[in-house]
Amino acid sequence: MTINNVVVVIAALLAISWAWASVGVVQRNYSLQREVDDKKRQQQLVELEAENLAYEQKYYKSEEYKALEVRTRLGLVDKGEKVVILPPNSPAAELYDKQQDEKLTGKQVATEEQGELQEWLNFLFGGSGGGSKNTSS
Repeated sequence: MTINNVVVVIAALLAISWAWASVGVVQRNYSLQREVDDKKRQQQLVELEAENLAYEQKYYKSEEYKALEVRTRLGLVDKGEKVVILPPNSPAAELYDKQQDEKLTGKQVATEEQGELQEWLNFLFGGSGGGSKNTSS
């Protein structure tokens, strides 16, 4: 055990101690940076929610919303419009909804009268109808 060995051991211990402290500082900085990033994301989310609420408030104050709400609640119509009021869940209402969906989407809406077994067969084997098609070729 010479003085050189003691100096080398002390230097190695100091180097290890310094490295360990550096790793601790880097880890702490990393965790603090993650917290800062999370807080920034939360701040952006709150700002977007505030903007969205401001837009909603403007919409609810607009004449367009007021007119639409009056028409909906009182059953009023504009010139040239026709109102069709059907009882809920009637076959005529379902047929009317399907026709409107077909007009809007250009696709035929699947009937719900199709049996569950037939729907599964259509799904599994790529049969037409039922709205589900096998996407694999």
